[in-house]
Amino acid sequence: MSLDPDDTRPAFQQVSSALRAEILTGKYAAGDQLPSGPELMRRYQVAKATVARALDVLRDDGLIVTKKGKGSFVRQRTERPVGLRPHLESAFEEEAVRIDFTGFSSETLHNAMQEPLDKVRSGRLTPQSISVRLLLPDTSVNMAVPVLADGLKDDPALRHRAGQLAVNYAGGIKHGVEMLAELGLVQSAKVEIRFFRASALFKLYLLNGTEAFFGYYPLRQRKMVVDGEERDFFDITGKDTTLFHHSAGPDDSSLGSQYVQQSQRWFDSTWGSIAFRREDA
Repeated sequence: MSLDPDDTRPAFQQVSSALRAEILTGKYAAGDQLPSGPELMRRYQVAKATVARALDVLRDDGLIVTKKGKGSFVRQRTERPVGLRPHLESAFEEEAVRIDFTGFSSETLHNAMQEPLDKVRSGRLTPQSISVRLLLPDTSVNMAVPVLADGLKDDPALRHRAGQLAVNYAGGIKHGVEMLAELGLVQSAKVEIRFFRASALFKLYLLNGTEAFFGYYPLRQRKMVVDGEERDFFDITGKDTTLFHHSAGPDDSSLGSQYVQQSQRWFDSTWGSIAFRREDA
C-alpha cells in the first residue's frame, strides 16, 4: 500500500491521515495494537523517521498511546482527549477563518495547521480570509516555568530556549498563512503575535468564535544540556495536555455558549490591554 504520488502533503501526514481514518472508522478499536514500525514502513513504503512522525501526530491528537517495548495502542474511549485537528480543518471550511491561541508555544497549532494549509494550497479548501492571533508568554522576564529544580531558581538560558522555540513555531504559522495571500489563494491572510508577562500554565484555542479548546499543561522534572551545561529543571509537557472542547449552540445561555463567550472575552481583553508586540516576532 504505497502513498498517493499526487498527494502534495508530506509523507508523514499521509500516513497519519490513513491511520487516523482506520481508527475513527473502527478498523482499529479501542485497545487494539497498531502494526509495528517495520510493518508500517513496509505497508506505506516509507522510512522509519516518517512512521515515527506519523505516530507522533496521532499521539498529539490523543488517538493512541505508546508503551515502551510494547508498541502503540488505540486509546480507550473514556481516556481519549479531544483532538484539535479535525475541528481545525472544519474551521477552514468556512469563508472567514479566525483562530486565537494562547499557551506556552504554538507547536501543536503549527503542526495541526499543516494539513488544512496544504488543502488550501491544492484548492481542496477555499476560505476567503484567514486571521490568526497568537498570545505567548514573555520569556525575557522571570517565569514560573521553566525553572531550575534546585531552589526553583530562574535560569535565563532556559527561558531563552523556550522563547526561541515559541517564536520559531509562531513564525512558521505566520509564513504559512500569509504566503496564501501572496499566492492569491485567499483574499486576506494575517497572523499577529503578541506577548504578555505571565507564565503559561494552560493552553486555549478559539476557532471562529464558536469553539473553544482548553487544557492544563502537566509539569514534569527533566534534564537537558543547554548551552553546554546539563540542567535539572521543571518544565511543562504540552503533548500530554488533555483538551476539553466547548461549542457554542443556538442558545446563548447554554453552558457551551457561555464558555466560548467568556473565553473569547478573556482573550480579547488580554490582547487589547497587557499584550505587546516584539520586534523579533
